[in-house]
Amino acid sequence: MSVVLIGFAVLLFLIIVVRMPIAFGMGLVGFFGFAALQGLEWSNLADFRWSGVLSMASYRVIDTVQEYSLSVIPLFILMGNLVTRSGLSHELYHVSNAFLGHRKGGLSMATVVACGGFSAICGSSLATSATMAKVAMPPMRKYGYSDALATASIAAGGTLGILIPPSVILVIYGLLTESSIRELFAAGFIPGMLGILLYLAAVRYVVWRDPSQGPAGEKMPWRERLLALKGVWGVLLLFTIVMGGIYLGIFTPTEAAGIGAGGAFVIALARRSLSLTTLFDTLTDTVRTSAMLFAVVIGALIFSDFINRAGLPDALLGFVTSLEVEPIVVILAILGIYIVLGMVFESLSMMLLTVPVFYPLVSSLGFDLVWFGIVVVVVTEISLITPPVGMNVFVLSAVLRDVKTGTIFKGVTPFWCADIVRLALIVFVTQIAMFLPELLYR
Repeated sequence: MSVVLIGFAVLLFLIIVVRMPIAFGMGLVGFFGFAALQGLEWSNLADFRWSGVLSMASYRVIDTVQEYSLSVIPLFILMGNLVTRSGLSHELYHVSNAFLGHRKGGLSMATVVACGGFSAICGSSLATSATMAKVAMPPMRKYGYSDALATASIAAGGTLGILIPPSVILVIYGLLTESSIRELFAAGFIPGMLGILLYLAAVRYVVWRDPSQGPAGEKMPWRERLLALKGVWGVLLLFTIVMGGIYLGIFTPTEAAGIGAGGAFVIALARRSLSLTTLFDTLTDTVRTSAMLFAVVIGALIFSDFINRAGLPDALLGFVTSLEVEPIVVILAILGIYIVLGMVFESLSMMLLTVPVFYPLVSSLGFDLVWFGIVVVVVTEISLITPPVGMNVFVLSAVLRDVKTGTIFKGVTPFWCADIVRLALIVFVTQIAMFLPELLYR
């Protein structure tokens, strides 16, 4: 067990102090940690047989690259990049504004809804925040919205990008835990919609307390509202086909990703938003992002092999069993750890560090891994707007250089509280629903 503790300490040092990319940090610690379990010491470096450790690492690299189900990652990334190039963000905001902009706080509400729609295609929280900041911030400033509410609605709305399917982070969680990606996508839809509704309630609360923060905009006639829908029907149809096909079992997530990428390419061509230069940039950006994610997954799997071989999951289970507490108490403790880590780590790093440690324990306690995956992603969303890191907040402060980071963090507080309410609902209502039949038939 001391080897595992040393490994975690070295990994944190490499990530936080040395600023080494997490993919290489986890891979190195997992590799040499596995070697230490095989008997590697300073005195036998020259004589140590590296064949077993090299075999483990090479197996992980080759097996991951050749994994058919992993092709869903570059295909969904390509779909998101093509849709982004087609200018969908402006159309989504225009539609949301047409239906909600005339209410108090309506432009912020429209921003949240547009973020939810855009993230359903894009799948990236940071990309959603950066894109919607350029689209939504000018009209909100035009109507006199406070910077705190305007930026907070963008930052919070952007977090939906990692939960509403298709979500790359759910795919990575499914690969780490060998869970069904189809079930994860199905389970993520309702919590994603709940997040949008709670964010809308947060906006209403802010303007109820201080109406000057979100004045009402102009009310559009119904004819203009219906005309605005024409700009997004193609993408709505694409999303319905892709996700409907997955939910109904018509095709696998990988096949759906291929259909989505092809459909997004047709939409981009129809909008005349693709040239040879933009197509090349889109493809290279897809390859760059996919290569980064593949490296991260490989590093995480090598690190997971190390901690599993060291017996950390079994040791954690034994420790928790000795405490004689209810399983839900353990879940609450894990969630507390996630919220604290979210103040220091960015979302993907936090998930990759913790999921290999926690998921065997959670599974041993009898909890469903798909449910736990949704809980982990929701907590990860919370970390995106939690100080002092809050990656979405820092992305916004980089895009909107005239807005202080403190202003964004102050404005995002009601949205953070809404996320905590959503997390509580997912944890407790789900558990009540699971154990109610058992209680009734006792």
